[in-house]
Order: sequence, then structure tokens, then C-alpha cells
Amino acid sequence: MAKVIDARTLACPQPVLLTREALEEADEVITIVDNEAARDNVSRLGKNQGCEVTVGQKEDGIYLTLTKARVGPVGGEPASTTGTVLFVASDVLGRGENEQLGSLLMQSFLHTLGGLRSRPGTVLFINDGVKLVTSDSLVVEELRHLEHQGVAILACGTCLTRLQLMDKVAVGQVTDMYTMADTLFRAEKIVPL
Repeated sequence: MAKVIDARTLACPQPVLLTREALEEADEVITIVDNEAARDNVSRLGKNQGCEVTVGQKEDGIYLTLTKARVGPVGGEPASTTGTVLFVASDVLGRGENEQLGSLLMQSFLHTLGGLRSRPGTVLFINDGVKLVTSDSLVVEELRHLEHQGVAILACGTCLTRLQLMDKVAVGQVTDMYTMADTLFRAEKIVPL
């Protein structure tokens, strides 16, 4: 029998955490959410856990059914590390008063990063840093180049929503607090900007 999780009205990362907990107890979990970000986050969790994920829209919410695979190991995310994580919490580099200079420095840094031999495995954007992954960003091409080189570009969905930028995401993957925290704690090294 499926375990039902009603995660409507719950903020990130609660829908993911409750679903993950339920998957430890049941082979099938139905999670009900009320927004696309939660739908995407729970769906990504299910796929990472090796589940088959089906999504249905009803009048009262979005229903995600996560069914554990019958064959092969099912468990948490891989225990492997994520290498180096670049943690970007601002759309400017440095703490000076000149935002134009800070923007120029960020653009130069990200451009230079793409040419280095040693690159991060993940670039994680939070707070005002999420502005850099949008179509209005001066560094979107640098980020596309990094992504093309195999660097994971992750942007906080809550931050994008709060800053009303979700519809302007031009590069990378929108993610949730659970994934961000997990990425940081599996990192061999974290470089904050």
C-alpha cells in the first residue's frame, strides 16, 4: 500500500525530506505538492533514489507517485564526493561599494575559470548569485561554457522564485535546499565567492 505525503503549502526542502523519509518505509510513495518547483524537486529525488516517477495533475494539487525499482539496489545518493564546489552567493565579486567593478570582476573570474585546468565539479548559486544564471546575466555564456565542460550548474529554486527570476533561467539546473546541502557536505573542497 502506498504511503501518502501531503506536502502542499510546505516550503523547500520539506516536500523532499518528507518524501525521502517515506521512501525508507514504503515501496511506493504518493507525494502531493502545489507548485512546479516542489514537483521538480521531488521528481529529481525519486529518480536519484532509483524510483519510477509518474506525475499527475488534479484539481487539488500535483500528485507524484514514486515506485521503487524491483531490481537492483535502491538507496540514497551515491556516497561519492562531489569534488570542488564553487559557492556563489552574490552577483558581484568582492565586497567593495562599486557594483559595476564587482560585476566586471565576476565576469572576468568566471571567464578565466573556463580556461583553467583545475575546475570545480559544481557551481552552486544562492541568494543574489542566482541572477547570474538568468538570460539578463552578463556571464551566461561563461556559465554555458562551463556546463559544456561538464561542470554542474545548480541554482536555488527558492531564491529564483523569491527574486521573481524563475522564468528567466538560461543555464544550469534549478535545485532545492536538500540537493544543495547534500552537494556541500559531500564536497572535497568548498570555495565561497
